[in-house]
Parts: sequence; structure tokens; C-alpha cells
Amino acid sequence: MRAKLDALGARWQWFGTALRLQKRYSELNGNYLAGSVTLASFLSLFPLLLFAIAILGFFAAGSANLAGDVVERLGLTGEAERAVVAAVATARESRKAASLIGIVGMLWSGLGLVAAVQYAVNASWQVTGRGWRDKLKGLVWLSGATVVLLSSLALSAAINFLPAAFAPLSIVAGLAVSFGLWLWTLKVLANRDVGWKSLLPGAVMGAVGLEILKLIGSVYVPYAVKSASALYGTLGVVFATLAWLLFFGRLVVYSAVLNVVRWEEDHGTKTVELEVPKVPGEVAVEATRAGETRPADESAPV
Repeated sequence: MRAKLDALGARWQWFGTALRLQKRYSELNGNYLAGSVTLASFLSLFPLLLFAIAILGFFAAGSANLAGDVVERLGLTGEAERAVVAAVATARESRKAASLIGIVGMLWSGLGLVAAVQYAVNASWQVTGRGWRDKLKGLVWLSGATVVLLSSLALSAAINFLPAAFAPLSIVAGLAVSFGLWLWTLKVLANRDVGWKSLLPGAVMGAVGLEILKLIGSVYVPYAVKSASALYGTLGVVFATLAWLLFFGRLVVYSAVLNVVRWEEDHGTKTVELEVPKVPGEVAVEATRAGETRPADESAPV
């Protein structure tokens, strides 16, 4: 089966790239890299929620039925419904304090999320981090990402004033913003400078994948929140959110690895020595990209 796939990969370049992408993802233990991004993303939700509660509080102060509108829009019932109503009431009373804590928490958790993405991107290129300079790079990334997101909000607001015939522009605008954000991420956070052009494949994959995840999320998340909250209460909302973030984490790793695979296809690779623990009676015959070695078959001559 493997030989047939390799033959198809040699015949169709795009299929060969896909095979190498999946192989490299497995060699780098991509699922575990994605898991670190997922966890960091999930933990960053808490300060983001504080900030969102502050914003919600300012809106709630001027709207008597905001909690009911949110519950109806998400289709919540039971424990989840009561939690939202209580959160809106709390936000109305503590919006000023939550806004200050939320801004500080957003910056702190944002750097934590950036560090996880940095590690995944650098692991894909098989390079180490830059120590304290990574924190500065993280701040640079946050600044650029903020500009991109604010630009997207302004663009979305401008499109809303256009006639209905221009509605497809919102899709194009969403893809353009996602592409710019992914290109900025893969360029700034990686400790490997290969130019902007070499990062285009991963940025395209990330942009398209994120838009698909957003589309799925707009349908799946409200349904999952409604069904899971009815069955598991508030804990069900956590499961639904983690499921979406898990796919997002894998998208980050796949996008970074795609750039590496395409770079090697165009520029080749080099072989370096790998130092591994010495085990008496065993001889390591090969190593993966993750540094894992395979000893020689005991029945084979060494």
C-alpha cells in the first residue's frame, strides 16, 4: 500500500507533498504540538472572557433584555441559561473592574498563547527559540495582529453599508484578513527567516482552514453548547469549546509544517549527526525528525 501511495506521489506533485506533509507531521509528534496550542488557547479564554464581560456589562447597562437575547441566540437551557443570566447581571455591576483586569489578563494570556504557537512553528523548522527575545517578538506579533483585526472590523463595517449584491465581498474580506494574519504569524514567530514568499503555502492553508473552522463553528458550537449543556451542564460547554480548539491547534501545526516541506522540496535537506543515549548491545540505525532512534534488528548483521 505504501509503495502504491509513493508511486502516486511521484506522479502527482501535490499528492507527494501531501504524503510528505503527513509523514513529517507524524515524525514531529504533531498531535502533541497541537495539544499545547489547544491548551494555551483554552487558558487564554478566561482573561478574554473577563474582557468580554466588561464589554458585555457596558451594553447590559443600556439594555434590559440583553441576557434574554443572548440565551435565545445560543439556544441555551437549564444550567447554561442560568449561568449566562447571572454573568450578565454580574457584568452590569462590575464592568469597570473587569475591564482593567481583562486588559492585563489579555496581554498576559496572549503572550502565553503566542509562546505555544512559537514553539510549534520552531519545532516544525527544527530550530530552538530565542529566549527573552521571543517575548519581544510576541509583543510585536500582538501589535500587528491587533492592527489586522481592527482593520477587519473596519472593513466589515464598510461592507455592511454596501448593497446586498456585494455580500460575497464579506467572504473575500474574511479570507484576506485570515491570510494576512497567518502570514504575519508564520513570519514573525519563527526563528527561521526564509522570506515572505516561502510562507505563502502555509498562510493559504491556514486562512482557508480557519474560515472552514469558523463556518463549522457557527453551526456546530451553538448546537454543541445547547445539547452538551442540557446533558452535562456548564461542563458540556467546556467540552464543545475544547473540540473546536483542538482542530485549530492542528491547523497551526499543519500550516507550519507545510512551509517546511515545500522549502525542502525546493532547496533540499542536509544530514547532521544526532547524539543519543548509548545502550549496550544496541546500534541505532536511523532517527526521526523528533530525534527518536530505531535500533538495528537483532537478527540482522551490524
